[in-house]
Amino acid sequence: MAPLSPYGTSEFDSRQFRTAMGQFCTGVTIITSLGADGAPVGFACQSFAALSLDPPLVIFCPMKQSRTWPVIEERGSFCVNMLANRQQEVSAKFGAPGDDKFAGVEWDPSPLGLPVIRYGLTWVECTVENVLDGGDHYIVVGRAQTLGEVLQDKPLLFYRGGYLSTEHPRVTPAQDSLSNLFTWAGGDEWL
Repeated sequence: MAPLSPYGTSEFDSRQFRTAMGQFCTGVTIITSLGADGAPVGFACQSFAALSLDPPLVIFCPMKQSRTWPVIEERGSFCVNMLANRQQEVSAKFGAPGDDKFAGVEWDPSPLGLPVIRYGLTWVECTVENVLDGGDHYIVVGRAQTLGEVLQDKPLLFYRGGYLSTEHPRVTPAQDSLSNLFTWAGGDEWL
């Protein structure tokens, strides 16, 4: 007897697609930069990933309707702030519409002068390497220029439309069979 195929459908709408994609847990980042007037800009972004070790590249995907992306594109550089679990309010502030997202948020300038949000897990300062079309988003490839200090804390995670926390501050040691994963650096340290 032939095995049954898993149930699925090729007829779905954007809400159903969003629900399905919400089953994938992601970290939360804030992408920051500076406007031509020197004012800080930023937005919450969960569509971020490491792309390449050599050269050191990352990707993030801003919506095409984003008011912040054109400012970042014009500057040609950005900072990815990887949030810690205790930064849910920061994430919510940068994920909501509004003009002064930095009000009450502590930050320091990176070597390029870009906003580094305090108390995050780490940050990476990048220059824009390439921009590709990605449907209703852009796919931005950035070249890492500077890496921030790594803090030992729990990550802020987004899952099924809400925040999720890990139970332990350290990642369970990876199995040898996972050594080909891009983010696995050995032991229990992940990028």
